Amino acid sequence: MNDAKKLLLELLAVIPDGTRAAALFAEDGVLELPFLHTLGVPTRHQGREAIKQFYEFVGGTLFPGITFKPEDTAVLIDTPDQVFAEFVAHTRAGATGRLIHHLFAGRLVAENGKIKLLRESLNTAASAQALNPHGAADLPPPDAEIFSIPPAYAS
Repeated sequence: MNDAKKLLLELLAVIPDGTRAAALFAEDGVLELPFLHTLGVPTRHQGREAIKQFYEFVGGTLFPGITFKPEDTAVLIDTPDQVFAEFVAHTRAGATGRLIHHLFAGRLVAENGKIKLLRESLNTAASAQALNPHGAADLPPPDAEIFSIPPAYAS
C-alpha cells in the first residue's frame, strides 16, 4: 500500500500529466491551493476529473511543462498517513516566459493507498510577478476588505 510520502513523491514525479496525477487521488480526493484566490484562480478541486483539469491547466497554460525534481523536495514531517513537504519548481510562466523558482509547501493526507487531500501553499505575489506582463501591478486594486483566502474557506 502507498503511504503518504510515497504518494507525494509519485505525484511530484508525474506533474504536469493531469491523467497520471489524478489517478493517485481517491475518487473523491481533494486538491486545495487556498491562496490562489488572490489571483482569481479556483482554489478547490474535488474528484479525479477536476484534479486532472487543474494539473493540465497549470502544466499547459500557466507554467508549461512544470516539473519537480527529487533534489528540490524536502520532506519535513512523515507519518504513514500524512506528509508535509516543501518542493521547488524551476519553471517559466507561459504568458511572459519569465523564469520562476517557485517554492510550494504541501500537506498530503493518504487513505487506502490514495491521496485523500493535498493542500498546498505558495507565494502568490511571486506567481503574479511571473504570470502578468507588469507583474503584481496588473492585479486589480484592493477593496476595503481583503481576503487572502476565499471568504468561506475552512480547514
